[in-house]
Amino acid sequence: MDNARQSLRTVNVVRYVTPLREGGSMPAIAEADDNFLYVLKFRGAGQGVKALIAELIGGELARLLGLKVPELVFATLDEAFGRTEPDEEIQDLLKASVGLNLALHYLSGAVTYDPLVNTIDSLLASKIVWLDCLLTNMDRTARNTNMLFWHRELWLIDHGAALYFHHSMQNWEEQAKRPFLLVKDHVLLPQASELQVVDAEFRTKLKPEVIDGILALLPVDWLSQDLQEGETAEDRRQVYAHFLKTRVANAEVFVKAAEEARNGLV
Repeated sequence: MDNARQSLRTVNVVRYVTPLREGGSMPAIAEADDNFLYVLKFRGAGQGVKALIAELIGGELARLLGLKVPELVFATLDEAFGRTEPDEEIQDLLKASVGLNLALHYLSGAVTYDPLVNTIDSLLASKIVWLDCLLTNMDRTARNTNMLFWHRELWLIDHGAALYFHHSMQNWEEQAKRPFLLVKDHVLLPQASELQVVDAEFRTKLKPEVIDGILALLPVDWLSQDLQEGETAEDRRQVYAHFLKTRVANAEVFVKAAEEARNGLV
């Protein structure tokens, strides 16, 4: 039985708490009408809804594969929200983000993974490296690990830089079959000694219908942005589906590249 979710909860943002300026897209801690705090990712930020698409796909794939990810929710921002915000830059961001955004449950008290302080076992490291190769996630480096320790468990956050093919949509069919060369900079690569074991496990889990189930979560509104002439939102959904299914089917390519990169380090 797979762990793919058929829907995400939707919350309404009721209070802007504080910006997280260390993030390039300037996310923020916000309170929703369910009384929980979330890290809110804005559709009006630099990479627009494509960062939200990558965040949703990456987070839900990680969850399905058994990795820890904060709950993802759709977060609705009302047009009146932010009118009293004194910071002009933040006010502009809020105005550009009216409608459906994405948020992650805020892990209060979590601490950032530090490769000089924290150690994780080789199997978990291999799972994360394999996932990031699948997603072409360039943003899990020693400089910016995008991992947190919370309640003594490792949690993955921020997959917005993944699936970078969708920013240009050029030669995406070829890109789906390519190795992920930036894996050489992955913070966990030195510990990822069980990639072959993980590859066998994850390929059996990522069946085509499972991938389709995750992609069904993507709102039509997000998929309708920057369409090419004659393309529909559902056509774009199928691009993501074909890309991911092709990468899974050709996973030996990125696994081999990761192993070669690792051999150059250890």
